[in-house]
Amino acid sequence: MKLTYIPAAYITHSKGKYNITIELPGVKKENINLEITEQGFCLNAKGANFRYSGCWALAHRVNPEDVKAKFDNGLLNIRIGLKEPPEGRKIEIR
Repeated sequence: MKLTYIPAAYITHSKGKYNITIELPGVKKENINLEITEQGFCLNAKGANFRYSGCWALAHRVNPEDVKAKFDNGLLNIRIGLKEPPEGRKIEIR
């Protein structure tokens, strides 16, 4: 029986893109399955005696056609373009 872990994921956004880094130590690139929708993404990856699995919802809609993913040294880096830049109102903090 393989143990299943939720991988650590770091998600930020700037300049109209999400920047996502996911830690996947002990995994080979060919054993990673990444699926992206407008609302989020799911990842499954297999190691020798374990696997990683997780799904994340994103606060802003993204364009699944505007994705770049690179795997290097146990880190999966994903860049996803936003459908629309988020508009917010700056709040003064007293």
